[in-house]
Amino acid sequence: MLWDVVLYFSIYSFLGWVMETAYASINQKKFINRGFLTGPFTPIYGFGAILIIRSLKWIENLYGNNYISVLMCIVISTLLVTILEFITGLALEKIFKTKWWDYSDDAMNIMGYICLKYSLLWGMLAFLLIQIVHPVIVQFIYPVPVLAKVIVSSLLILYFLYDTVKSVAGMLDLRKAIINYSDLSISKYKEIIIKYKRFFLAFPRLLFLNAGILNRDVRSILNERISIINDRINKIKVEIKSRFQT
Repeated sequence: MLWDVVLYFSIYSFLGWVMETAYASINQKKFINRGFLTGPFTPIYGFGAILIIRSLKWIENLYGNNYISVLMCIVISTLLVTILEFITGLALEKIFKTKWWDYSDDAMNIMGYICLKYSLLWGMLAFLLIQIVHPVIVQFIYPVPVLAKVIVSSLLILYFLYDTVKSVAGMLDLRKAIINYSDLSISKYKEIIIKYKRFFLAFPRLLFLNAGILNRDVRSILNERISIINDRINKIKVEIKSRFQT
């Protein structure tokens, strides 16, 4: 059922966002919204999960429900999701003229978009999805009334359309500013960089855009912004402390 697919896509996009955000936040020791969208969803995980689920059903129809089917599904799913990651990385670079992630330093990588290590990780996630996660999710989704599924799924579709359009428009606006920085005043350029700060935090490779260019270096602008905020916080702390002492 279409509505089930939308719900599964949303759930796994959210779970993917949780994993990515938790990993990035722990490494950075601060909250990082690790996603292209504004909301708590990472669609590549949703698409990957749907590919895995559909592959399992297709294989089970051919070979039955057994361990061979599961093994074949994991192998095929690993290949499909790896291809999806490659296409996504390539498309993002073609559209925005920069790599959003780069595995060039990892062994057996292809153009920096995919590598053996993360393909094996996709395979492990596919196994966990098939054997543990999806059977549990199905138990929660299956008994939900059809009308409720239609309403929730319709709202989710509208949300994804809105967030995708908004995020793409924002990234294109940022790309335009990065490329045509000489046409913008320094203050306007900095305003745009700070406005779309979340993209740089989510995808650190973007911090190297316009590196070394005076007053246009993205990392320098964001570090300057952080210093200003820290100075304000320290001043507030001093003022509060002095008031209590008097």
